[in-house]
Amino acid sequence: METVNSAVETLMQSANTLFILMGAIMVFAMHAGFAFLEVGTVRHKNQVNALVKIMTDFGFSAVAYFFIGYWVAYGITFFQDAEALAANNGYDLVKFFFLMTFAAAIPAIVSGGIAERAKFWPMLIASSLVVAFVYPFFEGVIWNGNFGFQTWLEDTFGAGFHDFAGSVVVHGVGGWIALVAVLMLGARSGRYRDNRVVAFPPSNIPFLALGAWILCIGWFGFNVMSAQTLDGISGLVAVNSLMAMVGGIIAALLVGKNDPGFIHNGPLAGLVAVCAGSDVMHPMGSLVVGAVAGVLFVWVFTLQQNKWKVDDVLGVWPLHGLCGVWGGIAAGIFGSEALGGLGGVSFMSQLIGSVAGVLVAVVGAAVVYGMIKAISGLRLSEEEEYNGADLSIHKIESTSQE
Repeated sequence: METVNSAVETLMQSANTLFILMGAIMVFAMHAGFAFLEVGTVRHKNQVNALVKIMTDFGFSAVAYFFIGYWVAYGITFFQDAEALAANNGYDLVKFFFLMTFAAAIPAIVSGGIAERAKFWPMLIASSLVVAFVYPFFEGVIWNGNFGFQTWLEDTFGAGFHDFAGSVVVHGVGGWIALVAVLMLGARSGRYRDNRVVAFPPSNIPFLALGAWILCIGWFGFNVMSAQTLDGISGLVAVNSLMAMVGGIIAALLVGKNDPGFIHNGPLAGLVAVCAGSDVMHPMGSLVVGAVAGVLFVWVFTLQQNKWKVDDVLGVWPLHGLCGVWGGIAAGIFGSEALGGLGGVSFMSQLIGSVAGVLVAVVGAAVVYGMIKAISGLRLSEEEEYNGADLSIHKIESTSQE
């Protein structure tokens, strides 16, 4: 009997390792989505730079999170021999891989906002610092209970801050960090001229659409596999993600007046918003949450570009920053039993936790990007920007006519 129990335990451990490994691979694949979404949105002379930023940001983020970020968030290091690390089928290693792909999403989000005018190495260093210190600080507070913040919320309001898959921890933090970087950089040259907005249309709608599709598919690994073990998997998370996604599509179509950029970002807005409460909301509640997110993205992106003159190229602040905060708050509304949810959430905890995420992101980004701006500057010269980041930084264009 003991042999049977041991065999079953080994099987479950290996199944859990495979489960979270598949989630890590799916979220890793989402970075291709980030890349193509940006490639399709920026002008032709900046396409190579978009691709290179996402790839190099991922590499530097992995190293920063491996040596510093994971330790900051969870108090875990990898200064052990391989035999110890390989225990339990290497589950702990694969869990790091999964959570690292979340951390690397922060620079990928920022990349879309700062596109077309940012220096390469200073931004890469900033990405490393954000993934090493700023993001894991809040990640550890929420997902590891660091500094007693969650305990205080639970004692005060009856429940801690609930963010199952990172509406605020990942997307909200990433979006608000991006806003700080965008404001420090300023608008692209020629974007706002003589009190009018000059259109910089997307260079490639098919690439933009491809990026959106890759992100939508990978998001089911992002959300469903946030359970981290096979016995925690929930079809509710999958269907809530689906309903929020389609709610975002339909809302962005209607409010965005058939604009393909809005239509392909609409599902992403819905998916950002549903992350936090995907494990506790009713599918009909998720549909509403996704639809609100779709409307929020279209309206605020339009205001941001045309009225406020904040040149956030891909609209990452409304998409991730605002829709992420909306998702955090929405989990406290639609996750309640009164609206068909599973309960166990507190509106006040969701509100306070969401605001806390914004504060950490803004303060952390101000320190990191402010320091680098003072030391080396963040922005390409006017001539480099005019020639495009592809030629100015990488000495090659994305396509050749020969």
